[in-house]
Amino acid sequence: MSTVVTARSARADPGAFRYQRHRPEKTLLYQLVLKHYLDFRQQLAEEGRVLPDYVQREFEDYLKCGRLEHGFLRVRCETCHEERLVAFSCKRRGFCPSCGARRMAESAALLVDEVFPYQPVRQWVLSFPFQLRFLFASRPLITGQVLGIVYRVISMHLVKKAGYSKKTARTGAVTLIQRFGGALNLNIHFHMLFLDGVYVDRLDGTARFRWVSSPTIQELTQLSQTIARRVGRYLERQGLLERDAENTYLNTDAVSEDPMNQLLGHSITYRIAVGPQAGRKVFTLQTLPPSELDDYVDTAGKISGFSLHAGVAVRSDERKKLERLCRYISRPAVSEKRLSLTSNGNIRYQLKTPYRDGTTHVILEPLDFMARLAALVPRRRANLTRFHGAFAPNSKYRALVTPAKRGKGNNREENCKTGDCESANRHAAMTCTRRA
Repeated sequence: MSTVVTARSARADPGAFRYQRHRPEKTLLYQLVLKHYLDFRQQLAEEGRVLPDYVQREFEDYLKCGRLEHGFLRVRCETCHEERLVAFSCKRRGFCPSCGARRMAESAALLVDEVFPYQPVRQWVLSFPFQLRFLFASRPLITGQVLGIVYRVISMHLVKKAGYSKKTARTGAVTLIQRFGGALNLNIHFHMLFLDGVYVDRLDGTARFRWVSSPTIQELTQLSQTIARRVGRYLERQGLLERDAENTYLNTDAVSEDPMNQLLGHSITYRIAVGPQAGRKVFTLQTLPPSELDDYVDTAGKISGFSLHAGVAVRSDERKKLERLCRYISRPAVSEKRLSLTSNGNIRYQLKTPYRDGTTHVILEPLDFMARLAALVPRRRANLTRFHGAFAPNSKYRALVTPAKRGKGNNREENCKTGDCESANRHAAMTCTRRA
């Protein structure tokens, strides 16, 4: 049977895999949502709160995802005439592990095959203070403006370090705005994959790549200070930040009243959101001794809650490592392998990386677990993947440096005339079968 496989490894050896229908009703996450979602809505109603429509639809569509009774395609192999039923998926971006895993594989394949040229790449990770995480969650448009500031600061650092100016050199980056932390908490931060260098114009119209050495801890600290200062000035101009002689604080009047705000705030600060224990810290399980060493902290530039890390780099010949990195930063929010139940019916979620104090698990009551899932749902039309610089859609350098060669100055009809139809048609719309 001919099937579409998004994983690159599966494409290399199609005969090594056989299609197995996903059965979400057998997973623990599905059973928890099916059992406790309506109770969660009832609890919020008793407190005078209502979930927004986009959050309700996320839960309802998830309960239909992969279920044949809610719609399917009947596919037939042209060779052996074997038939399969393929259930429709929800295609949501919040917490569905199945759709998230497929989006992860497709995004990684797209970035490696069609976006990143055969040049070194470095990951820059920027995290923010709790107050800004809440602001970004409640005002997604602000996130895009702040991301533009961050990109300009880092790109100018690379250009100047290479010995060029903004007019003569440029770099490119792809940002994935990640909304979750290891404890199912809301943690909006930026994973930015930058070219580890700059492109310099040549007289013949081509571009030459110049590598830039890795940033030092002093440079990361200085960049964090610059980002914090510029973001603070921007938020002040927007009336979102206020300062006095001693403190800087968020202007709560600028944040709209939204029934999700309380859920967002509790998720960001690791607190219980609903029920009689609301406002208290979530229960954690420490199974390891405390550690005084933290390699991530030691290699990150930190200032006033801003943390900038750039310790992961990929050489130009390490395409498999680049794909693993792309899959990591575009992974789903919820890992079903780390989800389990305690003897008294609470949810135990294992941290991907233990905390410095030895914490390895968080324990959540069922309704608070539903609140955590609700906080992870992005708002409508909030784009979580951004392309910058030479990779931007309107950049004239996109067709020049990317493997797909799509962008301004690249004529699809001319490519077909010269025999390069594969590049011209690579971005054809997916069929309804592949979108199932």
